[in-house]
Amino acid sequence: MKRLAFAALALAMGASGVARADSVIVLNSEEASYSVLSRSGRMEMARMPLGREPHHLIMTPDGKEVLIASTVTNELVVLDSRTGERRRVVRDIVDPYQLGFSPDGKWFVTAAYRLDHVDIYRADGFKLLGRIFIDGLPSHLEFDKDSKTVFVTLQQSGRVVAFDLQTQMIKWNVEIGKAPAGLVMLPDNKRLLVALTGENGLVSMDPKDGSVTGRLQTGKGAHNFWPKGDGRHWFLSNRIEGTVSLIDTQDMAVVNTIRVPGGPDCMDITPDGKELWVTQRFLRRIAVVDMATLRVVGSIAVGKSPHGVFILKAPAAAPAAGLPVRAASTEADSK
Repeated sequence: MKRLAFAALALAMGASGVARADSVIVLNSEEASYSVLSRSGRMEMARMPLGREPHHLIMTPDGKEVLIASTVTNELVVLDSRTGERRRVVRDIVDPYQLGFSPDGKWFVTAAYRLDHVDIYRADGFKLLGRIFIDGLPSHLEFDKDSKTVFVTLQQSGRVVAFDLQTQMIKWNVEIGKAPAGLVMLPDNKRLLVALTGENGLVSMDPKDGSVTGRLQTGKGAHNFWPKGDGRHWFLSNRIEGTVSLIDTQDMAVVNTIRVPGGPDCMDITPDGKELWVTQRFLRRIAVVDMATLRVVGSIAVGKSPHGVFILKAPAAAPAAGLPVRAASTEADSK
């Protein structure tokens, strides 16, 4: 009976285009699904089937589409970034755990966490140019502002690797600490920040040679970044501690700490800049943080091990009618 109800709801979603304007997409990485939430209603409107082990997603450089990476099924599911409607599926993208476009939109890169390789594609048409096998669980990735280099963290070996996008060759490979994960290139293109999930903070690196230039303590299980939007401040989720740090990257200091229980991970900010949404990996929930007070003002039940989150970029609209789908808690996830 529950399966029939779920199928009926999925069909209704497809027919009505309910995933639009007011919606938030959350990937349930251990449930082969994604949740469609009403931002204004703060409830799950539907849960849609999706490949297997979807972890991360990204908007295309033109802002028109969102690519959801389904790792085990080796494909990208493409959604309209304004309506959430499914457009197509890009196949033969092998184990795309993490994914990203270079700033100039020329390159598309995926990190195969399960299969230990990094793939570099032409963004136009997804033509594979190079597959670099490298041990150590390639995890998150980031580009320099010149679109010449992609940096990839290796969680198992505690290293960061720089790849030349044009030649697909390794430029440097440096050990920096336990379980490096999220990383971000600062606007000056002179500092690369890397979160250390196996430690209590982040390191600052020189992108030219990988040398460590500084360290900052944030919280246990420092994992993933999201920009505040002013070019100076970044949020960093501390997954084990259950907090999100607000970092001033100019002064290299933690200026605020937000309590977000249950394994905070990926984040997104609403188009109006009023809310920060944070997935809670261990609780099957996503938290809503008020940007004015930096306090959690809501938490919504989703699927098992929620990971990536994307807020549709269309103006807010009234939520469509429908019944929420609820879920219970889950255990910790290592990725």
